Order: sequence, then structure tokens, then C-alpha cells
Amino acid sequence: MVSRIIPVDEFDLVIFGATGDLAHRKILPGLYRRYVAGQIPASAQIIGAARTKQDDKAFREEARAAIREFAGKGDDLSQIDDFLNHLGYVAIDARGSDGWAELKSRIRPGVVHAFYFSVAPALFGDIAQRLAENGIADQHSRIVVEKPFGRDLATARDLNATLARHFAENQIYRIDHYLGKETVQNLMAVRFANMLFEPLWNAQYVDHVQITVAETVGVGGRGEYYDHSGAIRDMVQNHMMQLLCLIAMEPPYHFDPDAVRDEKLKVIRALEPLEPGDIVRGQYRGSPDGSDYLKDAENPDSRTESYVALKVNIANWRWTGTPFYLRTGKKLRARTSEIVVTFKAPPHSIFDESDGPRSNQLVIKLQPNEGMDLTVMIKEPGPGGMRLVQVPLDMSFADALGANGTDMPDAYERLIMDVIRGNQTLFMRGDEVEAAWAWTDPIIAEWEAGSKRPEPYDAGSSGPEEALRLLHRDNRRWREIRP
Repeated sequence: MVSRIIPVDEFDLVIFGATGDLAHRKILPGLYRRYVAGQIPASAQIIGAARTKQDDKAFREEARAAIREFAGKGDDLSQIDDFLNHLGYVAIDARGSDGWAELKSRIRPGVVHAFYFSVAPALFGDIAQRLAENGIADQHSRIVVEKPFGRDLATARDLNATLARHFAENQIYRIDHYLGKETVQNLMAVRFANMLFEPLWNAQYVDHVQITVAETVGVGGRGEYYDHSGAIRDMVQNHMMQLLCLIAMEPPYHFDPDAVRDEKLKVIRALEPLEPGDIVRGQYRGSPDGSDYLKDAENPDSRTESYVALKVNIANWRWTGTPFYLRTGKKLRARTSEIVVTFKAPPHSIFDESDGPRSNQLVIKLQPNEGMDLTVMIKEPGPGGMRLVQVPLDMSFADALGANGTDMPDAYERLIMDVIRGNQTLFMRGDEVEAAWAWTDPIIAEWEAGSKRPEPYDAGSSGPEEALRLLHRDNRRWREIRP
């Protein structure tokens, strides 16, 4: 199967923070891959902007090194020189006046103007103000802002208000790279383009849903930042909340940005407050490499969680009675992100099953290998009676889509192209962000007011024992964390 490449309109893209880690690892390599694919027009202009004093030539060499280091194994590097000719650079002071006149002189009229804020959130307001007051951005421009979108409801509201002083909501693209993953987008296709699943997608047929985002790395290198954030701020409030919304939302009336985001917002507003027994927090200890969370965070008294597991209930007609179990953590057994939809077992089995009828599961794998498994019961091959065995119907995207399936665009590639197209479907709206904080704020406030430390767990394990009991008390168990 050959994917269709649809070129975008002519554009000027300004990357603030262009000398930073995100630009080097994701943005510049992603843009290069889109250029090689033929999606970026020959007239496109990409301008790096940062405090570093350098010229266009130096920035192009910096970009060349980043692309070579972070390009995929199968990437064609023969067009780097052509791509670099589209790059320019402006040294700029986000909180001062230096560089803004030069930037304005480089922005061309009559093309799409997009501004990527790959900087600390504290600079969002300064950059937005200077883009407006220097006449660089207008009512047709688009800005892209990275998370974190605040650290609580109050700061999220302040951030939204700051951006709204200079840009309308339809100009603001709050990027969450999880929503750019091919499998995440396929959640909507699987649900709403197949009659097979949607009639069963409710509490009558679904026993429970698990959402897991497990990492093998610790917080070393960003321990101080992470210790002021924790797993619920870093992962649950944004990435995992978005996955929950896509799994649980009602069918939108149309595949339209606001129609999709309206339905996601309804899910967040229907989340029931968590009971104390529905939350487990953990900190990793005893890593074979000698690190543990307290050491990595450089805070021996830290009560910040590197792991969190939650039992979440949605108070609406579709999902009442079906729990959603969320877990995420650092230094776990394997790096994997997946959603497991476990259907209810048949009410009566005509077969002699010693351990009782088993449930079908739909496993949606987000990383490291994107794809889906549907487990079904079949007869075990061979003579000797009707013995049943559970087997997966496996669909790896790489296998199902042929040779080109292995070259799926990175999430940032898809999302940046959506910005140029003006498509906000896969970006968070301001009221979504605030609703998510309104739900998580009471959880965080209760933790911070208490004195209980997170449960310790061994590095390389599946998390604290208390998380296992979270499901065991409901006669369920977590799916094993595996690559």
C-alpha cells in the first residue's frame, strides 16, 4: 500500500528555540523527512530564532548535524543540501527588542505564517506580545505551543489568557505529540469506520480498559524539573487524558476539529472525582546502574511520584460501570505504550473450560511497534476433543501496509503539517486543558497536603505492589508490561 503525499501550501515557519534539544531531535529532522517525501513546497522558508549569535550558514551546519544524528535508519540523506537552502536564522531576544525588525523583514506576505514556540512556557507571553506589536503576526497567523500548559488550573488559565490577548483560539495549536501517532489517530478510524466495534463499545460489553505508558529511563538529567512536576502532571493530565478521551468519547457529528474536541471535552467533564483508594503513587529505587529517584532528583526528602496508577470512572450512559485503569512510570520493565480494551466474557460457555470462559481483548499498541491485536478463542489444533486456546489476530502496521508501512511519519511531522494546513483536530483546545486541570488539581492538592510518601518499587519491575492490588481487589489484573 502506497501512502498518498499531499503537499501543503507555501509557508514561512519560524522556530523559536531553534538551537534547543526539541528542535534538534524532532522538529528539524521531521521537516527534513517531509521535504524528502515531497510534502514541503520548493518555496517554503524555515527560520530558526534563538538567543545564540550566529548567521544562516552556521545554523544550517547545526541543522545538518542534527538531521544526521537523529534521522531514522532508513532515511535518505542525499537531499540535505537542498533542504538546508530553505533554512535561515535570526538571533533574537524574546524579552527585548533585538532581532524583531530583522525577523519581520524575512517574513513574506501572501503565504501561511506559523510560529513554533519551542521554548519554556515562561516565554510564551513575551514572544506572543512581540509578534503582535512588531506587526509580524496577523489574524491569519498560527502559533504552536509545547506543553506544559501550566502546572495547575490557575496557571493554565493565565497562560490561555496571555495567548488570547494576541491570538484567537483558532490560531493557537497546543501540541501533544501523542495525538500525532498513527495508532492514536487510528483509534477514531477503528471505532467510527467499522461497524464491528462501535455497537460493542460501551459498558454492556466492555469489562474494563487499561491505558499504560511505561518507560525504562529514569529522570536523570532533568531531575530538578521532574521533581516539581511528577507523573500526574508530566503524563496523566495531558498525554493519558487525551488517550482516555479518544477511547471513551461519543461519535462526533463530523470529522471536524471542534466537533471532535467537543466530544473529548464531554468525557473530561464526566470524570468522577477519585477516591483515595483509587490512586497509587510510587518512586523507583535500586536501579542496577546505581541510580534511584531520590538520587536522580537530588532531593532525599522528595515526595514526588515517578509512577502513578489510577482507577477512573466516567459518569455517563455509555461507560457507567466500566472502570478505566491508567498507569505510567519511569524505570519500568520495558518501554511500551498501549491501550487494552477487555470485553466481557460470554455469559454462558458450552465448552468444558477448566478456568472458565476467557475474554476477548483489543490491544492497541502505540510504541515501540505500532499496531493492533485482537485476541479470540479458537479450537486447539489436534485430536482429542474440543480444547480451546486464545490466539491473537495480529496487525502490525509495518506488515499490513507493506514496505512503506515501516516509514510512517513521526508524530511531529504529521502535526507540523497539520498546522500549515490549518487543521486543529489533533490539537488541544483551551477549555480542554482547563477541564483536565480542574479534574487533576484536587488529586495533587490532597497529595501535597498529606505526609504519605510514594510506594517504593524496584527499577526494572512493573511498579509498586499496591498497583497490583488496585486491580486484584476488582478480580482483574494488569496486562504484563513487555516490549
